[in-house]
Amino acid sequence: MDFDLPDSALAVREGVAAVAAKYTHEYWSRCEHEHRFPQEAYDDLAAGGWFGLAVPEEYGGGGQGMLELAVANETLCASGGTAGTFFYITTPGFGGMTISRHGTDEQKARVLPGLATGQAQFCLALTEPDAGSNAIEITTSARREGDEFVIRGQKVWISNVENATWMVVVTRTIPAAEATPRTAGFTLFLVDVKQALAAGTLTYTPIPKMGSNILHSSQVFFDDLRVPAENVIGEVDNGFSVLWDVLNPERILAAAGGVGAADAALAVACDYARERVVFGKQIGSNQALQFPLAQIKAKAELGRLMTYRAAWLFDQRRPCGNEANIAKLTGAQVAFESANQAFQTFGGMAYSQEYPVERLFRDARIGKNIPVAEELVLAHIGTQMLGLPKSY
Repeated sequence: MDFDLPDSALAVREGVAAVAAKYTHEYWSRCEHEHRFPQEAYDDLAAGGWFGLAVPEEYGGGGQGMLELAVANETLCASGGTAGTFFYITTPGFGGMTISRHGTDEQKARVLPGLATGQAQFCLALTEPDAGSNAIEITTSARREGDEFVIRGQKVWISNVENATWMVVVTRTIPAAEATPRTAGFTLFLVDVKQALAAGTLTYTPIPKMGSNILHSSQVFFDDLRVPAENVIGEVDNGFSVLWDVLNPERILAAAGGVGAADAALAVACDYARERVVFGKQIGSNQALQFPLAQIKAKAELGRLMTYRAAWLFDQRRPCGNEANIAKLTGAQVAFESANQAFQTFGGMAYSQEYPVERLFRDARIGKNIPVAEELVLAHIGTQMLGLPKSY
């Protein structure tokens, strides 16, 4: 067993770290406060090809894989740009991986070159008001009319619509009540966002939210949105297998972002614990603070190992659902524990926007709920790995 990262991943870590070092905690906090997309950081990363790592070389990408994407996302988040994890989840994850693996030659030629350069961004439309983690129950429909499909329905908590060039839309071409098995009848589409917005058949409304306000999370409405049949991703009615190849990368990249966010909060906490003197000594010498920080370091390293393992399995095209779920669970938990302990380390000053702790805390909390609630991850582990009976 070789636990050394390949040279390709080490080069990614070094390259992304060099770019990320230009953008301080103050920069990310300012973008968050202004609810402003970090265009400068995004453009800088795009110019270096750091979003096209997993795009095949014939389309202008790096020809690498999920492991390199995970390392890139982890490195960006560790620099302090914790909400920047959405850069990697939405565009290289939802877009690059999905089209590279399941797109037609025409779709690849149309989409991937722009993604490789960062000129094109993506979003995924899956979650619905009455169908969150239970994707089987989605009701957004697509019916065929000649050479087109007509999409009607509503999605919610869709991130990055406002910046997206392309949207991957998950629909039902067979209603859940009529599908046998229940996973049948899913069809995924590639939607030109700007064109649909101009036609008025796609609209969206941003949702006011607690954190990660560098991009919107929105309600999305499809009102007889027409999509050419050539934009089907995979096969009509057989999109569920494609969907899993969307969801596993999402979990892996979320895990990488969580581990990076844990590193960021831990670094901030340790710096403060070394500098802050109370009762004549550095507060970091107090075991009541030191031991929890040490525990978080241990958990972060464990989460990192599982994230890399899940990414490696994905790149080998081997089953990775169990590992992706465990990685997501541990990454999200350690990110929140790290931000929470940083908050405690700073005491009352953590509440001040003078320091990045309050932003790191808000960014970290959502990871326990998305892209899948930790209770459902635990249910997956219990039923799929331990053989226990289902509770739902």
